[in-house]
This record gives sequence, structure tokens and C-alpha cells, in this order.
Amino acid sequence: MNANALRVLEYDKLKDLLIKQTASSLGAQFVKNMQPSEDYEQVKALLAVTTEATTVYRLRDRYPFGGLTDVRSEVKRSEIGSILSTSELLAVADVVYSGRQVKAFQERLHEDNPDLRLPALDSRIEQITKLVEIEQGIRHAIDDQGVVQDSASDKLRSLRSQLRSLEGQVRSKIDGVLRSKSKMLSDAIVTMRNDRYCVPVKQEYRQAFGGIVHDQSASGATLFIEPQAVVAANNEIQEARLKERAEIERILAQLSALVGAVGDSLRINLDVLAELDFIMAKALYGHQIRAVEPRLNEERRIVLKEARHPFIADEDVVPITVSLGGEFTSLVITGPNTGGKTVTLKTIGLLQLMVQSGLYVPAADETELSVFDAIYADIGDEQSIEQNLSTFSSHMTNIVSMMEKIDFMSLVLFDELGAGTDPTEGAALAIAILDEVKRRGARVAATTHYSELKAYGYNREGVVNASMEFDVESLSPTYRLLIGVPGRSNAFEISKRLGLSDMVIEAARGQVGSDAQSVETMIGRLEEAKQRAESLEQELQQEKERLTLEREQFEQEQAEIFEEKNEILAKAEEKATRAVERAQKEAEAVIKRLKELRDAGAVKEHELIEARKQLEQAKPTLQDQRIAKVKAKHDKTPTFAKGEEVKVTTFNQKGYIINQNSNGDYTVQVGIMKVNVKPGDLAKIGAAKPTQKTTKRSGSSSITKQSSPLAELDLRGVRVEEGLSKLERFMDQALLSNYDHIRVIHGLGTGAMRQGVQEYLRGNRHVKTSRLGGQGEGGHGVTIIELK
Repeated sequence: MNANALRVLEYDKLKDLLIKQTASSLGAQFVKNMQPSEDYEQVKALLAVTTEATTVYRLRDRYPFGGLTDVRSEVKRSEIGSILSTSELLAVADVVYSGRQVKAFQERLHEDNPDLRLPALDSRIEQITKLVEIEQGIRHAIDDQGVVQDSASDKLRSLRSQLRSLEGQVRSKIDGVLRSKSKMLSDAIVTMRNDRYCVPVKQEYRQAFGGIVHDQSASGATLFIEPQAVVAANNEIQEARLKERAEIERILAQLSALVGAVGDSLRINLDVLAELDFIMAKALYGHQIRAVEPRLNEERRIVLKEARHPFIADEDVVPITVSLGGEFTSLVITGPNTGGKTVTLKTIGLLQLMVQSGLYVPAADETELSVFDAIYADIGDEQSIEQNLSTFSSHMTNIVSMMEKIDFMSLVLFDELGAGTDPTEGAALAIAILDEVKRRGARVAATTHYSELKAYGYNREGVVNASMEFDVESLSPTYRLLIGVPGRSNAFEISKRLGLSDMVIEAARGQVGSDAQSVETMIGRLEEAKQRAESLEQELQQEKERLTLEREQFEQEQAEIFEEKNEILAKAEEKATRAVERAQKEAEAVIKRLKELRDAGAVKEHELIEARKQLEQAKPTLQDQRIAKVKAKHDKTPTFAKGEEVKVTTFNQKGYIINQNSNGDYTVQVGIMKVNVKPGDLAKIGAAKPTQKTTKRSGSSSITKQSSPLAELDLRGVRVEEGLSKLERFMDQALLSNYDHIRVIHGLGTGAMRQGVQEYLRGNRHVKTSRLGGQGEGGHGVTIIELK
């Protein structure tokens, strides 16, 4: 990417803000090395991983990077046999702990969100090795203050126990000296000099006290003497301390060797954790600036919606909306100085750099950005004192360098193109440069204050004018970007409001050519037309919001009615189901009794009459259902033909019409039962029922064998447990009705209902065969069952 563009667009400042979101120096180093990518697929991948990190932060928080430090040099030293200090070993343990915490964090995140997919982050975290033995070994041997603990080895524990015993003996002997020779002492205390126990003795008692002098006070009045009585014991303590230091050295060497043995794994952990820190910093920065994921396109199209420059405070920033690369490939912005033209250019350029670095951008949804091979920018005052170049020469030197490289995969930004020289020549140069850049196919945005370029957008195809709005009333810019309207100078209006006489202003107008005045008049009319259009758009938006609110209220009311309807239907269905189940049980009991009587040859006429009477009493009548007022509030009462196949909606079962009763209800054959149903509780399915053929069957004098169409049960939208219960009842009815084939519709969906149906059928003794539907039968959304 062009270094000058990165500098003028303040890419390094963006990095500084991103570094503040990192948790470690390793993550910060990743940010420092960050560069915009010129590869579309790579940018797409960078944005994808930022999206995953944003999801992680939204669902839980940032990854726990506590303890992550750069220990690469320590790892390398341990690999060549160096002994690490306790603080260095603790730093290694902290890194291992950080990796273990991140893995555990990710595992809990997936447990709490089973459907969550984070392929890019998961693939990185999978590379982290837990290295629990290393961490535990270091923590077991060294405490948080960096002191090797007694538990580090049995030998160290024994040596320290011996030391404590020897030190106790020395203290006991010195206490005796303090009591017996107290008048010779400056103070009754025990002090350490050269790692040996001493007491403060007055100078004048040096010879009388004896012992070994180790130090004296600053005044020379006190000598710090090791009493002769403890010299031997102090020598033993010194020997014990040397052994202690040797054992500690051995323990540290052993731990260092363990670190060196897993050096490669530690380096991988560091690299992964550092990159995760960098990725999470992108997500956190995006959250801080209220950024969105832009749509990425390959057409070199830039569509910014309410875009904000990330370095400007929210209370000061004025969002811009601009499109470049679709209908228009060139944008020419005119208007007064300090009106926001340069900020607009920088916003376009910096947001493009951000997306090519895998960052979200501060803008509204539906913002689009692309991927360019290069971004070129000539922005700011480039006057060079060292090279003795004027502003114009500096700009032109930079532009010449840019023109040597610009092609159709470039984004080009010109600020005050052609400025710093004669206005006529500067404007001519600006037009020629813009034409050449446009001819090469590059996307270009340029600012200028030359009036000659105000008509440029109207004379060139693919070029659009824009301006920064200026409030004449307040004599200040609003920083709003107006697309399609070139900027006005406003010099006469401003001068008039500041008090310049009308006579002088009119004289000035007379000095301006008629063409220029015509252009200014045209611009003025365009501004008025745009203001009217914006006012109308605002009114339409308000009306749209009002209609949206009314629609939402209507939909909410509908939902409430629908919920109430479903509740009533559910209760009715439950009631009807209970009635059907009760009738089935009573019918089965009657049939069983008839068979027993027939087999015994003891059937009496009055018994048959009584059995038929029981069957009649077992028929459920659903006249008490009062749900039609919800189901068919605005529907016409349907009519049905004799033999027509229908669905009884109150308990979701199919049957066919036997006849219509005098009161308007229908008698419907449902399985082995005949039920009286209101027209509003019936739904049409197909034509009249085909003629049935009669077959002989064991245990029955004449039972109807049902022919096509198949008996059918629809379980779509039903929970698996409820569906299997309905299937069981449905199969019982089919067996009683002598169906040899039935069809169960379970749909595709997640496959849970299909699996549940198939498992139920495998264990059912009444099922001869079952298969999924073929082409024309409903496919895998249907199961065809052959009954025994």
C-alpha cells in the first residue's frame, strides 16, 4: 500500500487507538505490524474472523488473557540449557495459564451456545497446548512472590528444617550474651552482618567483649561483633545455606529443562494468544466506535451510509453519505475552505484502509466497500522548505509520482487539486488530471474551490458534483455533504450580511461575467430543489414510520387473536381426542363381547340389540364444541357431497361424508366411528370416496377393506412426543378399519420427527414394512407404512 497515503490518512494513529484495546505487548506488536491487504479473499477472511470475535464479545466478553507476556527469549534460553530465574519461570507459567483459560473459555461458550459456529477462532484455539504439568510443576515449586517453596523437594525441606534449628540455637546463645553483657552493648538487639548473627558493642568494650568484628556504625561508636560463642554455629548455618542454594539451583535447572523441552509448543501458544489478542482488539475497537461490518464487493464500489470519521468525537462529527463506483466513478466536491471537504476525503480513504485491514467501519448498515490494489492520496499542505518547493510544486511532484502508477484497481484522493497557481491554469490542469485518471478506470474523489470545475460533473459522464453545505444565516459551514449540487462561493451573501453596502455588492456583481452568474444562479436553484426534495423525503419518512407503527400494532393484535384461537382449538382438540379415545375403548369392548358370544354360539337376539345400543352410545357427538366463532368468523359455511373425503378439524382426523342431517350437521365416518359434526368443523380434502370392496376376515362376518386413497396422518408442526402419541392412536384406528397401507407426513425440518416415527415403527408388531416416500409421494418428508 502507498506509504504516503497511509501517512496522510493517519493510519498510524488508527494503530495507536487499536493498541489501547490490546491486553499484551504481543498483541500490540501484531497491531504495529498490521497492513491493509490487497487480496479480496484475504480481506473477506479478515472480516469473518473479526465478526466471530465480535460475536464472542457480545455473548460473553473478551478472552481472558491475564498473565500473557512475551517469554520467547526465556524459552529460547531454556532450550540451550540456561537456568531461568524464579520470576522468569513464573512468567512462563502465566503464559501456560493464559492459554488454558482461553481454551476453557471457548469450551464453555460452545456449551452455553450449542448452535454457535466460530470456525476461524476454533481452528486457532485448537492449536493451543494446555501444558498443565509445566504450569503445576512451577506453581508447586515457586510461590507468587518468586520464593522457592519447601515443597519443591524433600531435600530442600530437610535443609531448611536444619537451618531453622541451627538459627534457633544461635538465637538462644546470643540471648544469653545480651543478658550477661548488656552494659557493653549499645542496644539489646540481634542484627545480621555478612549473613552472620551479630550484636552492637560499644567501641570502648571492644577488647573486653572479644569475638569477630564485621562492621561499625557511621559514627564509629558502635561495632557489630559476632560473639565467639556463636562462631561455630554461624559457620554451620553458612554451610547449610550453601547447600540450600545448591538445591534451589538444581530445582530451577530442572524446571528450566522442562520448559526447554516444550519450547515449540510454548511458541505456538504465544503466537496464537498474541493473534487472538489482536483479533479481539479489533472487535473491541469496533464496539467502541459503534462500527458495523460492511458489505464487501468486487466491483470497486464504495457506498458509505452515515459514515463517521473515527478520530472525531461523536458530539462533533457530521456523518456523510456518499456513493462512488456505481453510476459515478468520479466525485468532485466544491465549497468553502474549512467546510469539511478534506475530512470527507479522509473519511473515504481511512474507512477503505480499515476494511482492508479487517476492521469494522463507523457507518450505518448497508455500507459497502471494496478492495483496491492501491490507494493514492494528495492531501494537505505539502510545502517543502528543505527542498525549496512551493505548495504547488510539492503537490505536483506527488501527483506526478501517483500518475505513474494509477490504474483501474486504484482509489485516488485529490485535495484542492490544481491549487497554488494561476486559477485559470490550475483549473485546466485539474480537469485534465481528472479526465486522465477517469480514463484509466480508477475511482477518484477530489476537492476544489475553482468555479470552472463546478460544471465539470454536468459535462462528463460518470462524474458527479458534490458540495459542503454552508449556512448563510449563521455564516458557518454545516459540514453536510450534498451530492449532486456544486458548491457556491456565497461571497456576496456573506458580505451583505456583514454590512457591506448594496451599491458595492451590485458593483461587484457587475464585475462577474454573465456565465459565472448563470452558474451561480443554477447552483442556487439546485440547492433550493434539493432542500425541497429533502423536506419531502423527511415527510415521507415520518409517514412511513407512522404506517410501520400502525402495522406493528395491527400485527400484534392479530397475533394475540391467533394465540387465543389456537388456545381454544387446542382445548377443543383435547376434548375431542378424549371423546374419541373413550368411544374407541367402548367400541372395542363391544366387538370383543360380540366375538365371544358368536364363538360360544350363545348369541341371543336381545343381546345383539343391546350390543348395537352400546355402539350407538359410544359415538362421540361434538355438538358442544364452540370454536367455530374463531375458526370461521368471516368464512361462508361450506357444503359437502355424500362420499366426499373431509378432515374433522376439531381432532385432526380424516373421514368421509355419509349424509347430511336435517339440522345441517353431517354424519362422518371416521375409522370405525360415525360422528355428527358441524359444517364449520369440516375441511375439504378431495372428491367423493371411492366404492369400497368387501373382504372376508377371521373373527368378523364382514369387514370393509379400505382401498385408495391411503389413510393419512399429518404430524408437521407437532412435537415429537405428541406426534408419536397421535401416530399410535391413528394406527389403532387404521387396524380397526382394516387399512392395509397408511401414510404419515412428518416433513423434512430437522429430521427429529422422521427419526422418532421410524424408531416407533421398528418396534411395532403390527407393521409389516415401512419406507420413505418416493418421487411423487412426498419424498423423505413422508413415510409409507404397510400394516399386517
